[in-house]
Amino acid sequence: MKRPTGTAVIGIGNEFRRDDGVGWAVVSLLRDRAAQGPLPSDTLLAQCDGDPGRLITLWENTGLTVLVDACFPPSAVPGRVHRWCAASGDDLGAATPGRHSTHGLGPAEALRLAEALGRAPGHLIVYAVEGADRSLGTGLTPAVACAVPRLARQVEADVEQYSEARARGLGAG
Repeated sequence: MKRPTGTAVIGIGNEFRRDDGVGWAVVSLLRDRAAQGPLPSDTLLAQCDGDPGRLITLWENTGLTVLVDACFPPSAVPGRVHRWCAASGDDLGAATPGRHSTHGLGPAEALRLAEALGRAPGHLIVYAVEGADRSLGTGLTPAVACAVPRLARQVEADVEQYSEARARGLGAG
């Protein structure tokens, strides 16, 4: 097995389903900002529809993967961001019949499959942004759009922290 290196930042969603495009919007902003050089050169910025096979291919052999996705809980506070990190000891949570995702299988199922296949990322961070509108159409609602720059800065900080720790030989930390 190849030793995990590099970083993948993957925006999950569908830009044609309003707030479900928040992951894509964060990655798009990071691409724009990468021209100024804030991310390490071995950072992959990708947009994905959430298909487990595509997710696994994108994060395979990465030392760090950061996923950004929308969520639509019953009592959503649009723009509120949740952060999950494997190091926190919390379970990512599998899909339930009442799940509030626009994906048939979510990141939790993709992670479990990747682990079973020996293709999981070395370290995983998931950001879920509460959305208000997942109807057909483009453009984020104002509250979700306001969360994008703040979240992009947090993702940049996560990537930089991982890169620094790796340079010191400490792993993902």
